[in-house]
Amino acid sequence: MKIPTLDTVEWNSEDRVLLRVDFNVPLNDSGEITDDTRIQAALPTIQYLKNKGCSLVICSHLGRPKGTRNPKLSLLPVVRRLSELLDDEVLFVDKTVGKEAFEAAKSLKSGQILVVENLRFQAEEKKNNAGFGKKLAELGTAYVNDAFGVLHRAHASVSSAAQNFEKKSIGFLVQKEYEALSKLFDSSAKPMVAILGGSKVADKIILLENLTHHCTDILVGGAMAYTFLKAKGIDTGKSLVEEDKLSLARKILKKCELRDVTLHLPGDHVAAVEFNQESPPLECESIPETHMGLDIGPQAQSNYTKVIQQAKSVFWNGPMGVFEWENYAKGTKAIANALADAEGYTVIGGGDSAAAIQKFELADKIKHVSTGGGASLAFMEGDILPGIKVFYTEENTNA
Repeated sequence: MKIPTLDTVEWNSEDRVLLRVDFNVPLNDSGEITDDTRIQAALPTIQYLKNKGCSLVICSHLGRPKGTRNPKLSLLPVVRRLSELLDDEVLFVDKTVGKEAFEAAKSLKSGQILVVENLRFQAEEKKNNAGFGKKLAELGTAYVNDAFGVLHRAHASVSSAAQNFEKKSIGFLVQKEYEALSKLFDSSAKPMVAILGGSKVADKIILLENLTHHCTDILVGGAMAYTFLKAKGIDTGKSLVEEDKLSLARKILKKCELRDVTLHLPGDHVAAVEFNQESPPLECESIPETHMGLDIGPQAQSNYTKVIQQAKSVFWNGPMGVFEWENYAKGTKAIANALADAEGYTVIGGGDSAAAIQKFELADKIKHVSTGGGASLAFMEGDILPGIKVFYTEENTNA
């Protein structure tokens, strides 16, 4: 199935492109942008379409206004920053759809850019309301989605709006993400290793199930490791365990065994008496009844590193411990260093893993760091993402 990309579509000055981007940037208490990475990530697509003579109507969400107008979450600061980065005027309308937005869009000249107000000021956006999607679609004559971080959301700007266009494509950022994640499943990228951390097995059920079909090894850390350990009858002290997921953990362990996938669990730990960064760390093989595991231990770090070194491709999602606390960050740092030194193809699936690799200043040594944690996880689960599905046609499905 071939998805239309920017360079497979003929763009010209007659096109007014409704461009969905992810400008969900962090703001401080003064409403100033503290990190413009997501704005910069969209620049190649914006500049490409401008150079083709297209006019652009850009739409994005920002924060969680919950379907109501919130001046603190206006896209106006984003508009100002985008204008600075492009060194060009960027117009803004404080409406998302309706007469004012439509007239502002229709009056655009070749190469001009208009940003409409925060999509999530409208409750219809998250509900994927078809009527709202059609109103959004009226703002443009063509459609491009370059917001990888929301491709797994069936929202109006991602799904129903796109269905109103014949001329449409994904942007450069989405293309880069899609190709980078797809490469993990290439036969040439085996053996494949997945590293999974975080707190809940429940959040990774579908992912684990899909990975058992592709991976040779799965390395488990974080709090979810203790649910698996307890499922195997190993004492976990006061560690966080999902008691209602023990039977599920046993089923996953059994599937790994049947499919010849080695699921690695930490054999030693860094534990503490309480969940507190000041609590003294205890390195141990067996977690005492009085303690809880907060990181994988030195031997687990060494074992996991060896597995990573032998892999041809590695996918990492989720920290090995409470990496925000210095006493319990060594496991996550060891994994980050192992990926940085790995010869194989390395991908980090956004979220806390991306934050960790940035914290340890190793991002430039990873082949691909995803910009969308939820979207990359959904992709790795084997889903056809809603934001990709809208580009399926009978013609390209059969291609």
